[in-house]
Amino acid sequence: MSVNTAHANNGVLIHAGEYILLHSDSVSMEFSGQDNPIFKGSKGGRIYLTSHRMIFNSKKSSDSMQSFSAPFIALSDVEIEQPVFGANYIKGKVRAQPNGNYVGEVKFKLHFKAGGAIEYGQALLRSAKTAMNNYHRGGLAGDDPPPYQPAGAWNEAPPPAYQPPPGYYGWLPHHDAFSGPAPNTVFMSDNPPPYPGIVARFGSTHHYFYPIQRPMCVVLVPALIP
Repeated sequence: MSVNTAHANNGVLIHAGEYILLHSDSVSMEFSGQDNPIFKGSKGGRIYLTSHRMIFNSKKSSDSMQSFSAPFIALSDVEIEQPVFGANYIKGKVRAQPNGNYVGEVKFKLHFKAGGAIEYGQALLRSAKTAMNNYHRGGLAGDDPPPYQPAGAWNEAPPPAYQPPPGYYGWLPHHDAFSGPAPNTVFMSDNPPPYPGIVARFGSTHHYFYPIQRPMCVVLVPALIP
């Protein structure tokens, strides 16, 4: 995870070759387990699920946390909570990326004000499980995520540059809480993701992964991240 590395011009900043799979404009997040004041207080904003990570963007310009980026391979203990009283929410832990503007680990709770927590959580769990299976650098599950790398040059990314091909991920949920990002709010770096996503570049021995135009055959298996 890295802090304040995934926003630009009041919008979201993603990597070249990274797709936005889900977007909800009305969520709140809470953090615990960190002394860093940047994590204090409930934060309202937008949540994105991309082909490589979970991204939160704050709606409050005065908040010291404007964004955080959680690569799938940095997540652990992700669960969908369905309390008897109160709204459903997602909780989990995220390990810091080296150079990611904080150190250690932080716990999070993600609340959806307009519903969609279960659907987003199931998609997140599935994406994270697939990304971990694509993590070919030979390390153990507890290894640190790759270091954060500066975005470099970036530009506005009009659709469909940041959208997957139609029908490419047929397992994505349909819910009124999810919509496309607003116009002029998605920006794309020239650099590819430094960590794996839900589709690996087949035959690659490097740690960079790119979406490829190839049908993906998957089987629905409920699972939690260990």
